[in-house]
Amino acid sequence: MSEYKLLIVPGLGGSGEDHWQTYWCNTLKNTDRVEQDNWDTPSKDLWVQRLNEHINKSDEQIILIAHSLAVSLVLHWLLIYENTNIKGVMLVAPADVDSPSHTPDVVRSFAPMPLQKIKIPSIVVCSENDNYISIERARFFANKWESKFVSVGKLGHINSESQLGIWEEGQKILANLIKKITS
Repeated sequence: MSEYKLLIVPGLGGSGEDHWQTYWCNTLKNTDRVEQDNWDTPSKDLWVQRLNEHINKSDEQIILIAHSLAVSLVLHWLLIYENTNIKGVMLVAPADVDSPSHTPDVVRSFAPMPLQKIKIPSIVVCSENDNYISIERARFFANKWESKFVSVGKLGHINSESQLGIWEEGQKILANLIKKITS
């Protein structure tokens, strides 16, 4: 799909075999996946460290593709580190780590959600009926990050339960991000 390395960054629980992120790892060229030691009891510091290790082991230009809790992870990484190989970020279904009514207590170490401007091309993709964030809150985050905002209708949390397979619409959104990076 691109000359970029696509670094897939799963959220809480990892992305199971029926998740679009797993399909992308198995079907798209030049992908890698961040694996965490404990998917069910995340530690912000350990997850940020693992993400940084993955980023630093590559000399290629990278696009980060984060889902759910991994959106907060990527934002925390951007607060601490800088790597000129990161050319863009696709942030899918951010989990509202600040909201106990939307997310479980186990993710609270990722709060508060960073709100700094993202200095590279970025897209926030959200569903209108996501249990882990309201569409208004996702729009708020996108505005703070100065990211393009894309609503994909009613797809739940855009995860395995959404039954998206290879998620062609998501690949088109990624292709638009790549166009923005290369223009």
